Amino acid sequence: MVLVFISHEHQQPYVPPYTSIVAPVTKHTDVAKPLYSVQIMTSYVNMRYNHQNFLIDIDAPFIWHDCILQWNIYPGSCPANTLCTYPVSCEEYQCTDTRTTYSYKNPSCPPVTNGSTLPGWGYCTCPVNVVNPVTGSCSQALLNYDGFTVNTSNGRNVLTDTYGAYPNAACAPSSAFGSFPSDVTGLMAFSTSPYALPAYLYQPLKRSLAICFPSNSSAPGVLFFGSGPYYLLPQSNVDIKSLLSYTPLIKQPGSFGYFIRITSIIIKWSSIVLPADVTTKLSTIERYTSLRSDIYKRVIWTLSFYTPGIPRAKPVAPFGLCFRTFTDRFVLMVPDIDLMFSNGNKWSISPSNSLKKVTKDVTCLAFVDGGATTEHAIVIGTLQFEDNFLEFDLENSTFGFSSSLLRRQTACANFNFTLTSSS
Repeated sequence: MVLVFISHEHQQPYVPPYTSIVAPVTKHTDVAKPLYSVQIMTSYVNMRYNHQNFLIDIDAPFIWHDCILQWNIYPGSCPANTLCTYPVSCEEYQCTDTRTTYSYKNPSCPPVTNGSTLPGWGYCTCPVNVVNPVTGSCSQALLNYDGFTVNTSNGRNVLTDTYGAYPNAACAPSSAFGSFPSDVTGLMAFSTSPYALPAYLYQPLKRSLAICFPSNSSAPGVLFFGSGPYYLLPQSNVDIKSLLSYTPLIKQPGSFGYFIRITSIIIKWSSIVLPADVTTKLSTIERYTSLRSDIYKRVIWTLSFYTPGIPRAKPVAPFGLCFRTFTDRFVLMVPDIDLMFSNGNKWSISPSNSLKKVTKDVTCLAFVDGGATTEHAIVIGTLQFEDNFLEFDLENSTFGFSSSLLRRQTACANFNFTLTSSS
């Protein structure tokens, strides 16, 4: 008798070469207030990917962009320079779910109906309302089956491997993009909504969004989704995650956005204690941090107290405190504004993020009065985001922040976008 021994080698699970997906972030200054977009690949035509710029919105319930619906898509059927996507029927659960997972209080939103169809299709389409976050105007879009492709990363470079996501998005009319930058033709939702992009990004990616807004439009910042690590030149051996402090994210009823709780605002040796019920909203649309009137007045008074040596200038709207600045060295006299959290961590807003130069000789504190009855007591805007590395950890419900990267001799525009082989 012959005995045959069969060896079963231990099968190691596949570990992909990437830890996150990555995309460049552009600052747009051709609009009333700077806005930020992420570049995503939308279709594969003639052996190459087409790219589209999407406004980054961490509050929106779902994605919408410039495209059309076509139920009988085949090679050559889509008009030139047009993105064609397959429609969602009003009878499908995605239509009902998308309509019921969000609601807009905007009175300009028309009622949605199931009366429209596509020639030759025989089914009703699924109209949904979309609100322009810049103007507040409402438009009607049509829900679709969409597909997006993004590059992957090991945290240091862009890898040749790509990652596909297949969400339900909506095709919006050109009128929906009013006040958008000229080359931005979509809105990418990064909120906690079940129809925002993060809901369609699966294993092996960790559910964590990281954004780093550039402070100028000449070089891109970076957006990641995954576990990290994250490296920015020239600190090629410093994982940016190691520089982050964290505070819990807070759920707010009726919103898919991101909220945190600041317990006090410290300016030098003075502490402005905030009421326990104050929540802070994070916004990728609003330009300047707004404070409820009672908080704003105390911040203005305290900062004024600690800057007696800087000549005042007449306030320039929308700002309430402005300085006459004949030299850039005056910023050395402006203290940080520290946002304090209950666990003792602080997010330091340095002068590069708290001041706005409005004329050659006038610089203002870039915080605005949100009014006495504002919906959110504090809304942190995009100027305060620039050159700060921010992480929204959806798995652990935490918000990570680096404070200014400029003090670490790096910046959001310092990610190495060189394409590297995944092998």
